[in-house]
Amino acid sequence: MNLRLDSALKWLVVSVILLNMPIRPIVPFPADRPANRADAPAQPELPSGPQIRAAMEWFASHRAWIDDEQARLTEIPAPSFQESERAAAVKVLLSAVGLEVSTDKAGNVIGLLRGESDKELVILSAHLDTVFPAGTDVRVHRDKSRMTAPGISDNGAGLVALVAVARALHEARIQPRRTILFVADVGEEGEGNLRGMRALVDAYRERLKAVIVLDGSSIDHVTTKALASRRVEVVITGPGGHSWSDFGIPNPINALVRGSVRFINTRVPSSPRTTYNLGQIEGGTSVNSIPHEARLKVDLRSEADDELIRLVDSARALTGGTTVAGESMR
Repeated sequence: MNLRLDSALKWLVVSVILLNMPIRPIVPFPADRPANRADAPAQPELPSGPQIRAAMEWFASHRAWIDDEQARLTEIPAPSFQESERAAAVKVLLSAVGLEVSTDKAGNVIGLLRGESDKELVILSAHLDTVFPAGTDVRVHRDKSRMTAPGISDNGAGLVALVAVARALHEARIQPRRTILFVADVGEEGEGNLRGMRALVDAYRERLKAVIVLDGSSIDHVTTKALASRRVEVVITGPGGHSWSDFGIPNPINALVRGSVRFINTRVPSSPRTTYNLGQIEGGTSVNSIPHEARLKVDLRSEADDELIRLVDSARALTGGTTVAGESMR
């Protein structure tokens, strides 16, 4: 945490407040504001008043608490599909500020702040899981105002921001116009495949007005465009055998390698930006045995649905035996 992040948290409070005001002015992100030119359109002022000032001032007086909670949450291991311990810690924090807190079937922790109306919902979320596998040393190291650890920004920063915003609104006695769901969601990373967010959208789709996702440490931009992605698992099987006596029988690894080489020669456009990544290969039991199975996991992304579909079709056509692990919006 640092002064820039402290400032970002204040802007986040403002964003949540603006989304829930009875009449919501359009206030651009600070970096996008036009210069003070004669022809520049007049910008509406940020909302003011004692409650708004109290929410803003809460951050300055609780900087140490925010840092300490970020470190504590980061030090609770939470690989995808193993988020329950960290989820329990976040549930306690959200309950402490008077939210109605529950856990859904997917494992998402949901804190309800009732607004003047339940007809529209705003979700403010941060994912619980980390990309680091079980057994990773997640202890936080401090050097003056700097903290380092695996997952401290992705997504220790997001989780502590989620809790801090909830506390700031509570301490300032702010009741929003729209109901806010403060959500610590599961399964964002890797093969988690956004299962937590999918469950939220399925459950609240009809009433969702906006979703704000807190993820990572960057405060230089706000992402407003969804990115389509699919994760594909290629599985090739064979009879298996001995490297000497069974030489010549089909070898799944050989087939996987040949298919992979053909696939990575697939041309992808730079606009709309389209990418692929061969991220994980598994197979075989020993150097002197022909494997009976080989697996390849591929990440495919594009700004355009048709390009993503074309890339998935190329993977299927060139390798065969594919099962699609899922598709998501990230």
